[in-house]
Amino acid sequence: QVQLVESGGGLVQAGGSLRLSCAASGSIGSINAMGWYRQAPGAQRELVARFTSGGSTNYADSVKGRFTISRDNAKNTMYLQMNRLKSEDTAAYYCYMLALHMNWGQGTQVTVSS
Repeated sequence: QVQLVESGGGLVQAGGSLRLSCAASGSIGSINAMGWYRQAPGAQRELVARFTSGGSTNYADSVKGRFTISRDNAKNTMYLQMNRLKSEDTAAYYCYMLALHMNWGQGTQVTVSS
């Protein structure tokens, strides 16, 4: 199984940007289905962005146009670039990669102040 470590969260002012990283313990070149969830206290878990097994990308309506998912297979890392952040984006962000089993990162907290 792939082990995932997230980083890049923090405190940012509304309108600012952050880039989250999801570093895998092994090669991710053969893994197509991967993405990012987020969950705020008292809220439902929300799928933010993902690569589908077919190679396309999907974004939640709430982040479309502001967030971009990307990957660097040479670095075994997936990214989530978050721009024009809003207070509503405050949540714990979790990455996942689907191989034979679902693999999850530990989460990284994003807090947006207004």
